[in-house]
Amino acid sequence: MRVVITGLGVVAPNGVGLEAFAKAIKNGESGITFHQHLADLNFSCRIGGIPQISEEKKLEYLTPLQLRGFNSSGILYGCIAGMDAWNDAGFDIDTDSDLDFDSGTIFGTGTSGVEKFREAIYKLDKGQVKRLGSTVVVQTMASGISAFLGGILGLGNQVTTNSSACTTGTEAILMGYERIKNGQAKRMLVGSCSDDGPYIWGGFDAMRVMTYKHNEFSEKGSRPMSASASGFVPGSGAGALVLESLESALARNATIYAEVLGGNINSGGQRNGGTMTAPNAEAVQRCIKDAIKNACITNEDIDVINGHLTATSKDGLEIENWTKALNRKGDDFPYINSLKSMVGHCLAAAGSIESVATVLQLKEQFVFPNINCDDIHPDISKLISEDKIVKQLLKIDLNIAVKASFGFGDVNGCVIFKRYN
Repeated sequence: MRVVITGLGVVAPNGVGLEAFAKAIKNGESGITFHQHLADLNFSCRIGGIPQISEEKKLEYLTPLQLRGFNSSGILYGCIAGMDAWNDAGFDIDTDSDLDFDSGTIFGTGTSGVEKFREAIYKLDKGQVKRLGSTVVVQTMASGISAFLGGILGLGNQVTTNSSACTTGTEAILMGYERIKNGQAKRMLVGSCSDDGPYIWGGFDAMRVMTYKHNEFSEKGSRPMSASASGFVPGSGAGALVLESLESALARNATIYAEVLGGNINSGGQRNGGTMTAPNAEAVQRCIKDAIKNACITNEDIDVINGHLTATSKDGLEIENWTKALNRKGDDFPYINSLKSMVGHCLAAAGSIESVATVLQLKEQFVFPNINCDDIHPDISKLISEDKIVKQLLKIDLNIAVKASFGFGDVNGCVIFKRYN
């Protein structure tokens, strides 16, 4: 059974909503800004990507009752992206609609409602258990985002939250794809979200994997594949895709953005050089090779790669893994880009936001630029032609695009999309 994408939604640091996001990535617009509260808390990295959402905007998606005592940025981002994707696919949102047993969601996150957790902990420590309110559980449980979306949309199929660090969004897409392909659902809303702020980002600052050299020049801070990269910039948001069987999409004359050909998920097991924070190169290469095999394409079919590429010391290793897995290098290498140059590393939301960008490239036939990459790292330029690292918007015929995520805990995901004709 063929699986296609019929709806997209996105909440990103450089654009909330599909139109704003598409414009931003084409123009190379950064969403990274300075945050004084990080400085006040003695963070080394004081810049980050936080989507801008007004109180009026929130009321377009959640009711005043839902927003009472609401303090979970990730769930907010996920609801906006998910509802936008559902509408974009041509479905109305009606709280009195019939239960839809043909549609479900797999919508991932890393940590849910950490600010709400903090609020609840302080009240509990003061003995104020009766003042917690009735929404603490749904805002702080891991599956809060899928519970929200399942109720808002009336989904009667599988309603699940997955969690696999930076690979979460890519994994959610592949899990939803498999459910449709196996005939267990007609449609799956898939994606992921991430909270923002110091309680999510602090651990990474302590690990010294975030940049501290660009606090005065925030938009220049995220520098994937650059010789002057000094660590990642944290980001947040959500991405959402409606996956649907081709038969169902054609029957209702839906807009089709692209086709999902397949992919692969694996782990390096923190062996052979792989650790909690570093990838096992053998497993990464195998993930890519097995994804290509699963999608029934050849290495030469790939036109563009949206890499993981976080602006850390591992960017060169990632490019090396791609060259080995594809047996392509130099001028023969596909075009490659990293959305993180514009939005930072959105952690659990990264794979889904970046997949939305990848699908837009196929639908509209362009390759978005890598910003802040005028000084390509010499280890990378030895492996692939610098022309393949696009620095200005490139209009070009594309057929097959790959999105990969290599996450904390030595977990890998690789999904392959095809232009739909």
